[in-house]
Amino acid sequence: MSREQTTFSGRILSQFGLSARLLLLTVLFVMIAEVLIYVPSVANFRLTWLNDRLAAAQIAAMVLDAAPEETLSEELEMRLLQGVGARAIALKGGGRRSLLAAGDVPPEVSKTVDLRDAQWMTLARDAMEVLFNPADKPIRVIGSGMGVEFVEMILDQRPLRHAMIEFSRNLLLLSLFISAITASLVYLTLQWVIVRPVRRLTGNIAEFSSNPEDASRVIRPTDRVDEIGLAEQALARMETTLADELRQKRRLAQLGLAVSKINHELRNMLTTAQLLTDRLDRVSDESVQRIAPRLVSTLDRAIAFCETTLAYGRATEPLPQRRMIPLAPLIDELSNLTDLAPEVGITFEAQVSDDLMVDADPDQLSRVLVNVVRNAVQAMSQAGSPEGTPRIDVSASREGASVVILIRDNGPGIPERARANLFAPFQGSAQKGGTGLGLPIAAELVQLHGGTISLDEGNGKTCFRITIPDRLSPAAAK
Repeated sequence: MSREQTTFSGRILSQFGLSARLLLLTVLFVMIAEVLIYVPSVANFRLTWLNDRLAAAQIAAMVLDAAPEETLSEELEMRLLQGVGARAIALKGGGRRSLLAAGDVPPEVSKTVDLRDAQWMTLARDAMEVLFNPADKPIRVIGSGMGVEFVEMILDQRPLRHAMIEFSRNLLLLSLFISAITASLVYLTLQWVIVRPVRRLTGNIAEFSSNPEDASRVIRPTDRVDEIGLAEQALARMETTLADELRQKRRLAQLGLAVSKINHELRNMLTTAQLLTDRLDRVSDESVQRIAPRLVSTLDRAIAFCETTLAYGRATEPLPQRRMIPLAPLIDELSNLTDLAPEVGITFEAQVSDDLMVDADPDQLSRVLVNVVRNAVQAMSQAGSPEGTPRIDVSASREGASVVILIRDNGPGIPERARANLFAPFQGSAQKGGTGLGLPIAAELVQLHGGTISLDEGNGKTCFRITIPDRLSPAAAK
């Protein structure tokens, strides 16, 4: 079979389910077995048919020998020959030869078949020749007899061929019946023993994959001790282990991000406290001067600890407690963040009207602004500004039912590789040693307010645009 035929057969079988394939293959294999049995069966049928005719011919010849001479009429001889199905019968035994013939003996035969010493290969070949290439002329058949040397007869092949065709048809019908019964039994057995358990396995895998943390979806092994039973036990162990690990990792991830956020915000608080302790240097009290270095050192260690314990995870932020608050005081508090890098000399300027009100949670909005401005200070403390004096400008205005806050800096800008994941945890950090959590936290808090935060770089400046919309009034919501 060529590769194309094999591929074509494979495509045909692939269109059926496992049960249908088993059924088709079972029928096919049974039919192949029947074909292999057919050739010796039809050869044996031909041999039996000819032997039966030889036995009948011997009886007819013995009747001829036992009858007195000149007592058998031509009509009786014809009836004897018709009963045998032969044109002529010859019998040799006891030193004499008897001949029974109706009319002239055919002068020529197509083939002589000697059954006294026939080989199976010869019988099979002759049987196929009778079926597919029959001769028009009669054949001579010679065989052993009882108490005689041999029995010989001349007969037509047409009755033999018709009998062989009838036998083949009956054998085909019987083979189809046996194939159907066998295939059905095999199909039902395989369906119950193999296909049904395999479907249970695949169905459980599909169900478990939809929610692998649900322990109730773990397969329950049966009492089988065969390969299917071993597969069920292995799958149950794997699903149990996977479900436990996923639940554990989810809890660790939630705990990790909770710790990360706590450390991140605690670091900002400690940084503010550190800025306040710097003012203790201007106090002349000796006790303060003695305690201040220790306090600064302790705060430095606390900040370093927070930075080293930041870990990935995701914890849910509480819903904002929104109210109308003035924005200017929150912006003014940002000016102290420039003291994180006093050696750089960053200029901070705010352009916010004192009467500008924003509908927001003051604590969460302050965290958003601190995270953005602090990132700008860190960036310029590491790379400075390409335009000379580092500068941070914060402006805000009302645009309809929203307040828009713009935070610009003339720092080095955000690298191209960091922009794609700027608001993704641990992936958008552009500074060396950064955690990559500041902007994701800011984005999450802004989204809780129903607002947006985006990056706009142009004219050599980095600008973050924060939009905080007002809540809809009950009348407007309707």
